Amino acid sequence: MRTPICETLGIRHPIFGFSHSPDVVVAIAEAGGFPILGLARELPHEIPGIIADVETRLQSLPYGIDLMLPSRVPEAASIETVQQSLPAAHVAYVQGLRERFGVAPPTKPSFFTTQVRSEAMFEDQIRAVLDSNALGVATAIGLRSELIDEARRRGKVTFSLIGSVRHARKALDMGVDVLVAQGYDAGGHTGPVGTMSLVPQIVAMAGHRPVLAAGGIATGAQVLASLAMGAQGAWLGTLWMAAKENHTPSALMQRLVASGSEDTVITRAHSGKPCRVVRSDWIDAWGEPNAPAALDMPLQQALAGDVFASIHEHNDRRLIYEAAGQSVFGIRGETTVAQQMATLVHELDGAWQNLNTFARTTTPV
Repeated sequence: MRTPICETLGIRHPIFGFSHSPDVVVAIAEAGGFPILGLARELPHEIPGIIADVETRLQSLPYGIDLMLPSRVPEAASIETVQQSLPAAHVAYVQGLRERFGVAPPTKPSFFTTQVRSEAMFEDQIRAVLDSNALGVATAIGLRSELIDEARRRGKVTFSLIGSVRHARKALDMGVDVLVAQGYDAGGHTGPVGTMSLVPQIVAMAGHRPVLAAGGIATGAQVLASLAMGAQGAWLGTLWMAAKENHTPSALMQRLVASGSEDTVITRAHSGKPCRVVRSDWIDAWGEPNAPAALDMPLQQALAGDVFASIHEHNDRRLIYEAAGQSVFGIRGETTVAQQMATLVHELDGAWQNLNTFARTTTPV
């Protein structure tokens, strides 16, 4: 089943897959979907090499890159400088949690232990993305008119993830090519409106511009439902964490398999902005009566980013968590991207056949 955006982008299926893993991105492209590589967590000096490696492996298959470009961040800053300005009460609370849970220090440098989001960092990331051969450029947080204009000048298709009608209007006014209507169900940074309510409102606003549905989508039947609402495709993120190509830590995989939609929660404890994650003891600790309110982005990462890095590095079964949507119900065990895509397409076709059967056999009132 193909939609106009499939023709525009040169893909076989109206399935868009976001992932931080280059291996997942390559596999989605090979399976006929449109992959979006998340680079908001990568060390800035590593991004050009990551892009070059992915493009070599893709062999000209189309793909996109996603960045987070929030406003109200420093012009330039080091993580050490930001950490020196953190409130003493917050520092003491996090140190108490480290001791309480026995969090071992991370041994490897990572984005979360060495970086802090700033305009200087964003400029480096934007430059690398614009210089790439990525067909698509997506922003998960933040809209930059200069990025949109320059991407279009270079022949790239721009995507904006939006969680409200207000945000959609701003994106349309800036000339964004594709709106990704990301509902409250979604993993990661998300808005206040559910996917089923948000998508038709954005479709009605978008006019001739394509809309993708995102948030809580784990099955081919949900992809069909997205098309039925007027979207031209579905954007999935959480599901790919079950793929072998994602290299998901075993403790996190076990948590995802054991979790249902109600085991995800929106919290500011991860980044400082509302973010849906699969809960763990670390996340729950930020909801305790004596817990301070999370700091704004990027301060929260400077405060506790080392803990996130540590619990992944050390595969901490009690504390490990990750951004995850209510679509976590679709994770039942480790699989592969090829199997996931084949299942989604099979389910999509089956749902279409079932719908046609209903339509033929239902007697009009």
